[in-house]
Formats: sequence, structure tokens, C-alpha cells
Amino acid sequence: MIALLAPGQGAQSPGMLAPWLELHGAQDRIEAWSEAIGLDLRWLGTTAGAEEIKDTAVTQPLVVALSLLAAEELARRVDLPIEAPIAGHSVGELAAAAVAGVLTADEAVALAAVRGQEMAGACALAPTGMSAVLGGDPDDVRAVLAELELDAANYNGAGQMVVAGSLDALAALAARKPARTRVIPLPVAGAFHTRFMAPAERALARYATQLTAKNPARPLLSNADGEVVDDGTEMLHRLVAQVTRPVRWDRCMATLGALAVTATVELPPAGTLTGLVRRDIKGTVTLALKTPEDLDKVSGLIRGQSATIRCGTEHSGADLLETMA
Repeated sequence: MIALLAPGQGAQSPGMLAPWLELHGAQDRIEAWSEAIGLDLRWLGTTAGAEEIKDTAVTQPLVVALSLLAAEELARRVDLPIEAPIAGHSVGELAAAAVAGVLTADEAVALAAVRGQEMAGACALAPTGMSAVLGGDPDDVRAVLAELELDAANYNGAGQMVVAGSLDALAALAARKPARTRVIPLPVAGAFHTRFMAPAERALARYATQLTAKNPARPLLSNADGEVVDDGTEMLHRLVAQVTRPVRWDRCMATLGALAVTATVELPPAGTLTGLVRRDIKGTVTLALKTPEDLDKVSGLIRGQSATIRCGTEHSGADLLETMA
């Protein structure tokens, strides 16, 4: 079985939108979204520098817009099996919800814009940040976090946790890091997915009252617990609440494994989630969809998966990569 993944903030890079604008209708799509949310997504995705697209208020709608632009083009070229699950990381969960049919693409981009703006506003209220903690004993790490009043914001699997809180507490963590760990400060504006984002959650809850969510048309995993959510209203509630709750990507990957997923395709800006899957779900075929040239590889991968099901046989990862070539 193949799964579709949607990345979150931090996956962006300058110029990432440029090759996708060459697709038929892509420029019109981006211009319509830009007008709707009051941001020049075309300029941000083609010309703006790394510092400009690091701004939370613009990064989030830009990442979601690119993921959905690619997902729509992929859907025009190949039929993704209806049983194929989809999961998104942090703001990528909005793109995943749109691909699953819970929200329209227009609604997802607009919600991402509100989310980014409100989270940026919450970041300005206190000097906070995030750091990655790599390795170590989980119990030891949690004990130090509790002592320093830091929160676990992302459980990314593969021995990686992202923690968040005040800048003073993060500095203390770096100075007295738990045994056998590396602590890496992250270039983000604040403590995402923690109590510090409570003002953003309240604003999102008010905005969400304008939306009518539909039930997912395909298996949709939730960052909250990694479980498949089949109720659209519940998923919308989770999308709002996730800004103050940790991303359990480790549990999402565990669910992908339990669903017997043998291959993943990551929507652009791709790469981060692909790396986590490679380290955590051994033997899974992974494909990072970075440019339109990769679309044919996805089509070949999907056809190879379908052929496997029809024949009632299993192929190794190498076999599937041969199918993609």
C-alpha cells in the first residue's frame, strides 16, 4: 500500500514554487490563492529569500499551497488508490485534510494563512523558541524537560524530539543536556505546539466556525495520536487544537506501519518526512516529490503497487524502484 505525506513548516526553501508554475493552470491557481489571503505567493515562492519565507505568517500558507498544487497535478495524472492513507506534519495536516476531502483546497490555504498569522502574533508575546533533542534515554530527557518547564512539541521518531519553551530554559537545556544527546537550536520564531500558542488556538477556533468539514474520502491520520479519523467535524477540531498540542509523528509512522504501507510519496516541499520514514519504517520505498519531473516516478510507483495487488504477490523495495525507473 502507498501513503501520501504532506510536510510542514521548516521544509521550505527559496524558489521552491518556480518549477511548479510551469504546469498548466498553476499560475492562475496561485494568483487566486494570493488574492484570497492577501499574500503574493508567487513572489514568495520564486523570488523571496530564505529569511523572508522563514516568517511564520507567510511560510505556512506557502507550504500548504505548494503541496496542494502538486497534489492536484498528481491527481490529474494518476488515480491514487482510495484506500491510500494520507498524513501531514503540523501545518501539513491542513494540506492532508484537503487531499482527503475534509476541506477544499481554497479553505485549507486560507486556514493556513490565518494559522500562520495568529501563531506569529502569539510568538511576539514572549521570547520563546524550539530545539531538537537527538538521542538519549526518553525518560532522562523528559525528566530534564519537566525540571526546566520545557514542553515536548514534536515526537518525530527515529530518536528525535523537538522541545519548546522560553529562550532562557532552552539555553539551560543546551548547557546541561541529558546524557548521550545532542541539542540543536532551531531557527523558528517561537514555541509552536505548546501552551504558548493558546491565543492562536482561540483565534483559529473562531475562524473555524465559518467552515463546514466533510468526512474524509480516504484514511486520514491525525497528528494528535496517529489514529485514522473518519469524522470531518472531529478532524477540523483537531486541526484547531493541534497548535497547542505536540505533533505525534512517531505515532503516525506507527500507524502507517500497522496499515502495511510499503511506499510513501511526500508532497513538496519534500524531503524531511521522507528521511524520517526511511529511518523509522525500515524497508519502505520512499519518494520525495520535489519537482514536476518526479511526477512520472510517482505514477510508476502507484502502477507498480497496483500490479502487486492484482498479482497477489509482494515485491521488495528494489523491485518497486525498478518499476519507478
